Amino acid sequence: MFRWMQSITAKVLGIGMLALIMLIPLSQADGLVRERQAMRDAASRRVAEGWGGPQTLGGFVLAVPTRYEVRASDDKVLSVRDGTEIVLADDIETVADLSVERRHAGMYDVPVYTGEVTLRGRIQPDDLRDFAADSGATWFPGKAELRLLVADTRGLQAITSLTVDGHTAKLSSSAARMGPYTVLATPVAIDPDRRTPLDFSVTLRMAGTESFSVLPLARTNAVRVRAPWPDPSFTGALLPGKRQIDTRGFDASWQVLDLNRDYGQHWNSADADVTARLAASAFGVKLYQPGGVYQQNDRAGKYGLLFIALTFVAFFLFEVLKGLRLHPVQYLLVGAAMTSFYVLLLALSEQFGFGPAYAVAAATVVLIVGGYAMAALHARRAGLALGGVLALVYAILYGLIGAEEYALLIGSVVLVAVIALLMFLTRRIDWYAQTTPSPMPDSP
Repeated sequence: MFRWMQSITAKVLGIGMLALIMLIPLSQADGLVRERQAMRDAASRRVAEGWGGPQTLGGFVLAVPTRYEVRASDDKVLSVRDGTEIVLADDIETVADLSVERRHAGMYDVPVYTGEVTLRGRIQPDDLRDFAADSGATWFPGKAELRLLVADTRGLQAITSLTVDGHTAKLSSSAARMGPYTVLATPVAIDPDRRTPLDFSVTLRMAGTESFSVLPLARTNAVRVRAPWPDPSFTGALLPGKRQIDTRGFDASWQVLDLNRDYGQHWNSADADVTARLAASAFGVKLYQPGGVYQQNDRAGKYGLLFIALTFVAFFLFEVLKGLRLHPVQYLLVGAAMTSFYVLLLALSEQFGFGPAYAVAAATVVLIVGGYAMAALHARRAGLALGGVLALVYAILYGLIGAEEYALLIGSVVLVAVIALLMFLTRRIDWYAQTTPSPMPDSP
């Protein structure tokens, strides 16, 4: 029984069990990455509290007070309900020129921006009359107001200019809200017999954190966003029709129609279903940080078990091919050293960036495991060879992390190549001979 426990089959099963046990510290390391990511997100929120959060801008829309009367057959008024009708513009052009910088909250790096945002548009008088006729309510166009929707007014630094119908106007805070958005309003009296469009133009200086979006609150929406950020991530309901991206930044344009959204050109402000759809129609850009520290650490951890298993296989081959012996405890120590790589990588990458941190963490583990292999195997060349194999493993892992689009292809090719190499190196081994116990010596 004792000899069977020392057989090659038992050794393989034991190494497999040890590799699976390594899932425990690997899962702990993965949880640590997620915890640090949550701390980074909390730091981003702290920056947003004092700077302005992810911004969404929508407007202008025309809000007209209305009164609905329910009458009896004798024309007696039974009930009266006041409301507000929202009328969207015929066209709006939005241009945002953003300037990006990085703010630090402790050790964390958060991209923020400031910029000049200009909106120009017009509301057609025919729209107002048609909607008033369709609603069946009494409209009070003399008490109307233009409303600008802003996601986070903490980031509103200045209103450089505002003109309505050719006259200078002022925006003020409003108690009204439209969905999740704060409303800034300016009063405007609409003549029911008006025959010319109501033009408006506003230039804002806004600040925000990580993303900028626009709501398509017009029949025709033309949006252009420019910023010196080389890695934009276009998000929301629609992607830009035109975009230019290079190392100096990006320039993106959208052309959005009312047919591209799931709400109409006017609605009652009490209609919760429409206001709930506003946020879903937003589109814009996020200041994406490619291969961010925590994303890279997370991707590195996904290959942890595979590379620990490959290292164990390399040690096992040295045992079989060179006639050396290693105890399971020694495998366990090697696995512990390799799992510590992920914790060391996370800690260093927060301080120095992922590339330098990866080089230091990988070199540390290679030296530890290679030196330990020299001592455990009593063979200098074997230790150097195993250290070289481990260095190659980490080089492959770094390539997989960097190749976002081709990681699966590279990983599958490497895996097939490793399996083919193992089959080639072990092609002449008689595994039955390895597992056959030697005869017991006769007792004297």
